[in-house]
Amino acid sequence: MRWEDFRSSDNVEDRRGGGGGGFGFPGGGAGGLGIGTIVILMIIGWVTGINPAILIGGAEQMTGGRERQEQVDPQTQQRRRTPPSDQAGQFASKILGNTEDVWSTILPNQTGKQYPPTRLVLYQGGTRSGCGSAQAAMGPFYCPLDKKIYLDTSFFQEMAQKFRVKGDFAYAYVIAHEVGHHVQDVLGILGKVQARQQQASSKGEANQLSVRVELMADCLAGVWAKNSDDRFNALEPGDIEEALQAASAIGDDKLQERSQGYVVPDSFTHGSSEQRMRWFMTGYKSGQTKSCDTFRTARN
Repeated sequence: MRWEDFRSSDNVEDRRGGGGGGFGFPGGGAGGLGIGTIVILMIIGWVTGINPAILIGGAEQMTGGRERQEQVDPQTQQRRRTPPSDQAGQFASKILGNTEDVWSTILPNQTGKQYPPTRLVLYQGGTRSGCGSAQAAMGPFYCPLDKKIYLDTSFFQEMAQKFRVKGDFAYAYVIAHEVGHHVQDVLGILGKVQARQQQASSKGEANQLSVRVELMADCLAGVWAKNSDDRFNALEPGDIEEALQAASAIGDDKLQERSQGYVVPDSFTHGSSEQRMRWFMTGYKSGQTKSCDTFRTARN
């Protein structure tokens, strides 16, 4: 992906200490909870409507983990105002800048809605969010309460080491997926889904609503990729394959198989590998937000 040519975003808040790194990526301390526990807490969060960040923060306290308190000193404030200088931070800033350029054009044209940019918070290990404690082990997420995306850049290293997924466009897909949630928020979709989840008659029904939200975000990431390529000639050979590998690696079926040794489809909250790849390609082939209505199709 030709990300070096993109415009850097002014909406990046860098809370990391000391320097960052390249695509070998800095280590970022994860919380004291195991991945299996985190998966369970995230599932509970989607079912109950409680943000997983709050549940994980509480679980860390119960198990003796100390909740990280962000120390806002003058140096930290200066870092927040200064554009990232490391490769990972510059990459994230430029991808965010490109999503701003793309969505500020296509959202008004395709939906009649203006696009207010989201902010991207870069952190290491843990930080505070409007939705509670943010921990590296949770992976990237969008908080609709403060309209920000939270990303520990060591997640890219985890993708490469744990899931064997590498490549700049695979990493860009992760950011674009979270921006997709912001687009859903702008369109009023997230609030409506949360209300439906709270009224759901079963955990399975609530989980299915979550899956449709996540698959829509995958589709919107595909819409961004198509429009970015059309406007900026952004993609290179192999980029789409990288995104599909990433979507496949973080499907619920593969994550559950990895963490617990078996798959429980009724507990899916993000969709299977096949679903995530298919919906990304739906958005990429059409380039239209209207193709991403996962709630109107009988087949996820």
